[in-house]
Amino acid sequence: MNTRTRTLLAAILVLGVAAGPAAPAALAHAVPAPTRAAEARTRTVPAADAEALRAAISGLPAEGDATAALVRVSGTDGTWRGSSGVHDLVSGRPADPAARFRAGSVTKVFTAATVLQLAGERKLDLDRTARHYLPDLIPVSYGRVTVRQLLNHTSGIPAARMPGTTLEEAYAHRFDLHTPRGMVASAMAQAPEFTPGLSQHYLNINYTVLGLLVERVTGDSYAHQVGERVLRPLGLRSTSFPGTDPRLRGPHNHGYQTFDTPGGGTELRDVTVWGVTDAWAAGDIVSTTADLERFTRALFAGRVVRGPLLEEMFTLPDPSVRTYRTGGPAQYSAGLSALTLGGREVWGKTGGRWGYNTVVAATRDLSRTLVYSVNSTDAKGQDMNATAMDIVVAAFGAPPAK
Repeated sequence: MNTRTRTLLAAILVLGVAAGPAAPAALAHAVPAPTRAAEARTRTVPAADAEALRAAISGLPAEGDATAALVRVSGTDGTWRGSSGVHDLVSGRPADPAARFRAGSVTKVFTAATVLQLAGERKLDLDRTARHYLPDLIPVSYGRVTVRQLLNHTSGIPAARMPGTTLEEAYAHRFDLHTPRGMVASAMAQAPEFTPGLSQHYLNINYTVLGLLVERVTGDSYAHQVGERVLRPLGLRSTSFPGTDPRLRGPHNHGYQTFDTPGGGTELRDVTVWGVTDAWAAGDIVSTTADLERFTRALFAGRVVRGPLLEEMFTLPDPSVRTYRTGGPAQYSAGLSALTLGGREVWGKTGGRWGYNTVVAATRDLSRTLVYSVNSTDAKGQDMNATAMDIVVAAFGAPPAK
């Protein structure tokens, strides 16, 4: 991919990041030799697309980029499944294509779907204030924030305060336990960023409030509600919520992060074990590419959220709503975001946890869907991971020139 295309796509694809390992030590040994992409052949996509996808994930692990990639493409013109890289850098054995991984902010799609189901059952109203449901938690200063504004990140609620601002500080605090109520209290002790509904700022705190709202109106735990409403009906048996357990249970490929060293070099640390209580309903889900593909296809087909409420997931805020601070156009609907790739409108969600980047994306008509997990060594970097970007372009085509 040329530099212009990389730069343009990085500018319009916004990673859903949240702040892994007991794996302690840096890996100083040589990276195993790159593996060839393993490909499952079932009614494959056109040859040119298959070749581009194969090329996008070939040669992993690549230093400074990624150690593994798992990809599934499907649609009316066929399917393609591929994997590349290693299970871990110590053994060097091939990556497990059925591995579980941290899907990060893809969790928000599950949360939004659950909230919209509850709205369809008249257990909550999208135009009512969140304070109406959570008066003991949401102060008067945030009393005008509606449920819909939480869903599309136009609430004006700032992020909760977290210890430290650097990668090393995040690593030192990776096993800290956070409660949803504590996160919300921390956020709402601060002044609003803007008047609700006038700007958009993508922040996890909106979906933390939504998780608490789900619990309040159902009298049940957030994880159990998502399980009963989405996971169990769709047979997503490899998808789970880790809660306070910082480990990845079941088969998984290790995640790594690049750290700076005092001498001016870099090292890779295994960050597979890392607590996710800071993310909860905004970003703590664990899944597989097969489960996420099934979920995406069911969601877009109207089998998860039914009727007019599904359109909330495919409707951006009014054009007058601009992105906070940058002034760009609003990018997020209820759980999803949209962009144009290869002349097609594509809806989806990215996710990033240390060591793991994830995407679920599809055209509205499901003519093409993409799910990937990339074990990025820069999963929370300012720019999109190069391997991940190449996969998106191979699946959908490059963005339009500007």
